[in-house]
Amino acid sequence: MSEELASEVEVINSIYGPDTVRPVSAGSSIYTLHLAQHDVTLRLSFPLQYPNASPQILGTENTGDNVRKGFGKVVLDNARAMLSKVYSTGSVCIYDLLQELEVTLPAEEQLVEEEGLDNTEQQPSIAEFSRLPALEIPNWTLSQAVTEKKSVFLARASIVTSPNQVHSFISHLIATDKRASKATHNISAYRIRSSSSPGSELVFQDCDDDGETAAGGRLLHLLQIMDVWGVLVVVSRWYGGVQLGPDRFKIINQVARDAVVAGGWVKGGWNTRSGS
Repeated sequence: MSEELASEVEVINSIYGPDTVRPVSAGSSIYTLHLAQHDVTLRLSFPLQYPNASPQILGTENTGDNVRKGFGKVVLDNARAMLSKVYSTGSVCIYDLLQELEVTLPAEEQLVEEEGLDNTEQQPSIAEFSRLPALEIPNWTLSQAVTEKKSVFLARASIVTSPNQVHSFISHLIATDKRASKATHNISAYRIRSSSSPGSELVFQDCDDDGETAAGGRLLHLLQIMDVWGVLVVVSRWYGGVQLGPDRFKIINQVARDAVVAGGWVKGGWNTRSGS
């Protein structure tokens, strides 16, 4: 975390309340931003160069139990539009973003009257995805499923080029794959690097345990030691009722490794594909 970001987070939390802005895990470049007035939490990615490079709003982290369906999307769209207006190269911008949203974001009750929003926030349905223009569909490479004491593990891997694409691919998976949507955990990790200008490089990497404590960090570490870039891995686990202890981490990494190798995204001895 840069000094500028650390100072900005401290100021915001002292004004708006503890945990208004916080990293999803220690050392992560991904943060959550809680909009208490609307009970919506957004997920943000801060590049290493922030504030010399703009943060990104990846999506909606969660919404309150009483937030109506569709309102989270309204908040997300407004926040993304406002971020592009308040950000200026070299200046921190999240405090300004919060202030502007307080003034400009329509009240939920107003939207309910105007647009008839429902009372729950849900994952997009298959039909909703099909109506989105030019949606990029992930091309998953799958591992073999592994069953251990009635628990089933399956990994998927896909090429990704941005954190926004990561969020889109995971949302698409949950919305369109009934088995994945019913998994006990969908653990994920990714690493991305890109050049924004000659001589500079942006690096994004993050993970999500999805309730399987410490599994996301181990999955990210696997990608690091395999020196894999530009790839998202999602490991689905369906719990079989018998606790596996530390063995579950071995299986998670095993199926993840198999999916990455099957996709041909690793170098040297890791890659078992002929001619790669």
